[in-house]
Amino acid sequence: MNASTGAKIWSYATGDIELASPAVSGGIVFIGSTDNITYALNATTGATVWSYTTGSFVHSSPAVSGGVVFIGSDDSNLYALNASTGAKIWSYKTGGAIVSSPAISGGVVYVGSFDSIFYALNASTGAEVWNYTAGSYVRSSPAVSGGVVYVGSGDDMVHAFAGTPGTSIPEFPESLTFFTILISVLIAVLVERSLGRHRSSRV
Repeated sequence: MNASTGAKIWSYATGDIELASPAVSGGIVFIGSTDNITYALNATTGATVWSYTTGSFVHSSPAVSGGVVFIGSDDSNLYALNASTGAKIWSYKTGGAIVSSPAISGGVVYVGSFDSIFYALNASTGAEVWNYTAGSYVRSSPAVSGGVVYVGSGDDMVHAFAGTPGTSIPEFPESLTFFTILISVLIAVLVERSLGRHRSSRV
């Protein structure tokens, strides 16, 4: 669609419904479908650039970094595909369906799985860097900011990982509001500052 007018520029028919969100990079639109296929389409014309067939539905939304498309499938695999050709660079098999959309930062790709495990993989090789087992499935898509990885899980928890690989910093139930979390952090900071001043006065 034309972003200014809404006029349709092109459309493309896949073999089944689309539940994933597209990613656009280098003039190519990448999207997965429940026909088990990941499509790469010319962003201007809608013509097929390439397609890659996985072993099951593709609910995961793709992430693109460094000329590589990372996308999960219900066949339990995370795939790294050449963004130009669709050739498989590597795949990593988890113990459950991957509905989570991957995030990439610092040469590491992060993704959750229905096996209740959150994975950090080397983006170049697919080798496991670390993993963390949550209390339930991880269908949430991770976000990375300031060297911290955030992700939710089916046990009503939000997890934050930083520092030592796989080390979880304080977790919060998803039912807590942002402001409740913010107040908790501020209280912790004030207490630490107060203790610091108290230690200084005793020196």
